[in-house]
Parts: sequence; structure tokens; C-alpha cells
Amino acid sequence: MAKFLIVEARFYDEFNDLLIAGARKALEDAGHSVEMLTVPGALEIPGTISLAAEAGEYDGYVALGVVIRGETYHFEIVAGESARGIMALTMDGIAIGNGILTVENDDQARVRADPAQKDKGGEAAKAAMALMKLADRFAG
Repeated sequence: MAKFLIVEARFYDEFNDLLIAGARKALEDAGHSVEMLTVPGALEIPGTISLAAEAGEYDGYVALGVVIRGETYHFEIVAGESARGIMALTMDGIAIGNGILTVENDDQARVRADPAQKDKGGEAAKAAMALMKLADRFAG
């Protein structure tokens, strides 16, 4: 049994709850333990995962949040920089499933977050588990 940390940027409660439900189910169905941590926004997720990884308490991480395009360039910054930060950490060998949705509107977020539809939270958890298995394979 591995220990996973879900780091969520809590901004859209309804969508986050759906993402968490999917991620938690995938991890628990696989027999893993899960802890949750909430951060202010998607930009804080990579730094939080980095800090947690340095502590060495977890085997893998799931990043969850929702970024919906608005009227300004802020969407591009948040979407791009949070993804870049997560990718940099995965390149350092940290098992992270990226479930930060970057969408145009609420309808797209709902479909992608809902475990009964696209289940992107569950997919992110499955990606984290797959990366953890690869890390174990190459470590030993």
C-alpha cells in the first residue's frame, strides 16, 4: 500500500468535489491511503508538492483544480505555469498525476470533473499510480 497526497486548489467547490471523488476512489480502490491538502490556487500546487516531496512522506501526488478562461491573460499564466511546475517536478522523478482542468466554461469543467463522465480526477490518480510503479521499476 502506497501513500498519496491529493493537493487541490479550492476555487470551484462543485467541480473540485467531483475531481476529488474520482481521484480518491481510484486510489482507494487500488488499496492506497490518501491524504488531502488544500492550497489557495493552481499556481501554489507545484510548490506545495515540492515541499511535501522533500519531507518524503508520500509515494505519489495528485494535483487537482479548475482554471476557467476569463477575460484576461491570467488564464494562460495560471494554466501554463502550473503545468510547467508540475512537469518540472515529474522530470525530477516525483510521481504526479495532473488533474488541473483548464477549460473554457462551467459546462466543460463539469463534464471533465464528473466521475460518471470524463473522470479527470480518477485519470490523474491513475497516472500518478502508473508513474509511481515506473519509479519503483527504475529505482531497483
